[in-house]
Amino acid sequence: MHDWPLPYAQRLRERALAEIDLVVIHCTELPDLATAREYGERVQHADGSGNSGHWYVDRDGALHRFVAETRIANHTRGYNERSLGVELVNSGRYPDWFDSRKQVMSEPYPDLQISSLLALLRALRGQCPNLRWLAGHEDLDAGMVPASDDASKQVFRKRDPGPLFPWDEVLARCGLTQLGDDAAPL
Repeated sequence: MHDWPLPYAQRLRERALAEIDLVVIHCTELPDLATAREYGERVQHADGSGNSGHWYVDRDGALHRFVAETRIANHTRGYNERSLGVELVNSGRYPDWFDSRKQVMSEPYPDLQISSLLALLRALRGQCPNLRWLAGHEDLDAGMVPASDDASKQVFRKRDPGPLFPWDEVLARCGLTQLGDDAAPL
């Protein structure tokens, strides 16, 4: 595990580990970790911070912590205070995120990446006493936006981690429950 704090990480609000009950799985929808880091470093908010997950898992399984768990990162609208964001490096829909003709996510998640994710989730369960839920970004942010190729069409703002994420395997092995209408209030 490699600590690699974002330049603004100390500006993010603090919280107790006991306040965390959810991990949100994302994919970067970018070509590589270097590009994801560049996007994470961009200041986009009045407090001098940007959008980033806490942990990034590269395709080779390498783990990088951009934001400490005790800080509230900006990764999922409406869920940041209670959650940790884990970003899996994956191209997703890159570079045509909102093109209605290119909404299929076709890059599989490598076994090494999923093994590292599972190890991380086990470690986080030991660290955060109330951690019990797991969700995909697409489950929590189902907003639509006009398609970039045809404004009369709507596409999902977020699709990650996408259809190739191995939910059955991860849920069977991580010790967390998938957040949903029947599991917990959203």
